Amino acid sequence: MNELIDNILAELDVDITNINIYGYDIIEFSLSMVHRLQKALNDLRIKLQTHKFSTKEEEIFFFKNQKPELLSRLLYFHKIYCIEVQCPTGGNDVIKLYINKELDNLTYFFNRNLDFYQYYRSHSTIYDEYYFLRGNTDLRLYTDSTLLDKDPNFSTGYDYKVAKILANEMLRIYLNKKLQKLENESYIEKQYQSISTKIPIRFTGKKAALIELGYALVSSGDINHGNIEIKEFMNYLSTMFNIDLGGYYDAYIAMKERKDRTSYLNKLIENLSKRMDEDDRR
Repeated sequence: MNELIDNILAELDVDITNINIYGYDIIEFSLSMVHRLQKALNDLRIKLQTHKFSTKEEEIFFFKNQKPELLSRLLYFHKIYCIEVQCPTGGNDVIKLYINKELDNLTYFFNRNLDFYQYYRSHSTIYDEYYFLRGNTDLRLYTDSTLLDKDPNFSTGYDYKVAKILANEMLRIYLNKKLQKLENESYIEKQYQSISTKIPIRFTGKKAALIELGYALVSSGDINHGNIEIKEFMNYLSTMFNIDLGGYYDAYIAMKERKDRTSYLNKLIENLSKRMDEDDRR
């Protein structure tokens, strides 16, 4: 059992390390992780039907430490998926307000479960037989009715609470880093706005041309190592060149439908080659 869980966690950690969790594909990645973890936990549930723990200490260790490690990751990625798909559209201030509300929810859970949190974090063991042995749960120790319908062969009730604590700690880190990223973007945007008022650099070509260039740069993977959303980059270009690039997606659709899809990029190549040829003749 120990080897099985260690192998699953090792594989998960490799996948998590190889992806930018703050990147544009976090929704698809988190959903795939949810499906993967659900399967892993279901496989573990099936194995536990025939597995007999040699001692009560071994069973306590499983429900206090091993199962929560897997379950916490499931809760973590499921919550990330929900947060990201429900994230409101709008400026950074709107998104920061949304994230702060999610952080408040974590604080609410912490305050509501303070006694058990302190018990778990202090590595206390005095109530472990009630908390982490199947069939020994004392209803007088908790009032959360949602625990009553847990699978009695695969849960003691409190293994879920441990997993929730671990998941919330990971979520707090995720949300705070996301919040910091937004604050940094807001600061940079203000700096660019300040610069643009002092140095009047404008893009005087057609709006569609700048949108074509923006899509090309994002598609190249050369902006932030490919970890940037088209919306974020269009906002950046809008600020840098003091131009409204709203409706960029409609312009992109029109670009795909025209005969010369990359007309502006082709024009850039032509003009640069012409300049080089003129320099050579001088």
